[in-house]
Amino acid sequence: MTRRKIKLLDSDDLRKQLDSYYQAASQETCARFGRDLVEHLIELTGFKVGQEPDVEAGWAVSQACLVGQARMHDVRQAGFKIHALAKQAENPLEQTLLRVIGHAVATAHMKEHALVASDYAIKLINLAYPDDLAAVQKERQWQLAWWQDKTDYDRA
Repeated sequence: MTRRKIKLLDSDDLRKQLDSYYQAASQETCARFGRDLVEHLIELTGFKVGQEPDVEAGWAVSQACLVGQARMHDVRQAGFKIHALAKQAENPLEQTLLRVIGHAVATAHMKEHALVASDYAIKLINLAYPDDLAAVQKERQWQLAWWQDKTDYDRA
């Protein structure tokens, strides 16, 4: 199983299942997961951080990289800019959402960022619903359902 890089209350069984999908998936599928995860969390939280110019630029560079029209270096720099926004955020939920976005964008550079983004999504749930394993499981179930729905062709 891919090692978790942050401390959080999590459902290890569900994460392990998620990890198996991630391991088998293409980088493009991981990038789509990151993008859909961010949209899901923005809808869940109501934060408008997805409209920040650095975030929009990050998505554009990420997509360009996946089709060979941008350099890995450009994707890394875009991710760093989004993480800089996270450092400036005063609201811990917004800060964590920006971390999810930074890792989702960076998935075009390295697919492992997709799983890190999913862990930061769980950290966001931990902050919104402290010590609520049911809320964590609900979020992991959403993530798992995404992979089950979207990756059938990757496993063929």
